[in-house]
Amino acid sequence: MTKLKKEDKEKIERFIEGEADEAEKAFVESLFLNGEENFILRNSLEKDWMKIAGNETGTGTNLNHLLDKVHHTIRKNELNKKQKPIQKLLRVYMRAAAVLLLPLLLTGGLILYSTIHNNNTISEQKVNSTIYAPLGSRLSFSLPDGTKGMLNSGSKLSYTIPFSTDRKVKLEGEAWLEVSHDKDHPFEIYTGNSTVRVLGTSFNISAYPDEKYVEVVLLEGKVAFVNNLNHEVATMAPSERLVFKDGDISQSVTDPGKYSAWTQGKLVFRGDPMAEVARRIERWYNVKIILADPDLEKYSFRATFEDDKIEEVLRFLSMTSPIRYNITPRKLLADGTLDKQIITINIKK
Repeated sequence: MTKLKKEDKEKIERFIEGEADEAEKAFVESLFLNGEENFILRNSLEKDWMKIAGNETGTGTNLNHLLDKVHHTIRKNELNKKQKPIQKLLRVYMRAAAVLLLPLLLTGGLILYSTIHNNNTISEQKVNSTIYAPLGSRLSFSLPDGTKGMLNSGSKLSYTIPFSTDRKVKLEGEAWLEVSHDKDHPFEIYTGNSTVRVLGTSFNISAYPDEKYVEVVLLEGKVAFVNNLNHEVATMAPSERLVFKDGDISQSVTDPGKYSAWTQGKLVFRGDPMAEVARRIERWYNVKIILADPDLEKYSFRATFEDDKIEEVLRFLSMTSPIRYNITPRKLLADGTLDKQIITINIKK
């Protein structure tokens, strides 16, 4: 007997599916557990599996240790569970000789990998991720490379995973960043027509699209600002403020604390013009401010607010400057949401 007969394979199939009678069970167990039959079984199964793999000649694979696993499985009496067939031959050997698939799966996997690698058909999958701070809120975050930061109201930070070796982010809005140092992989922030490139530093950057300018204030470290329109590069030192507007770069010395105070829940003004004050109050409280008098541009304000309501801020401003304000209540919109609160500011007559 040099190979399994058709009826022997049918007995194995019935044994696997739990339909074998006592005589058939004894035959199958003897077939696997009898040492003299091991060679016959191994040789027969090997030929069948090689046909499935498209290789009828065989490769001389040593399957004895695999048959030992089959024996162990029989002894544990786990062959009475049914398995959904793939095809008749696979169903016959699915439980009794499933371990014999291992060499074929490994071979098939190596062939598939080689084909894909050689043809460059698959690249490392990338995942886009976005962090968003809703209007009227602030949000702390940590990036995969260890960089920490905070987003101001209405801001969005986008990046791609894997990130640690390709540290590029896109910012719309305002962020405070404490960049993790990595000299081999610079950290880059893209803001429309500009790029901020750093290795490891702490700084504030504001780039709201509707404001049409970018502002960078450096606390510590070193920053290179790149004008992507003409490739002009400006290097920043600590306590410097850079503004990029209408294609031009300007730099000045400033107090970084004023620009990072928002991360501590403080709204700070240090001689800021009314237009700047109104803009920051709008974002901080998610309201709409209308400057009804052009002469308001002549006024500047100096104050610090912390956890104050919008009414308290407006009352303080009206006490220190000749202005008056009117608050229009929110209206219920058709979709069931409320519109923004409207605040109109005039000069006292």
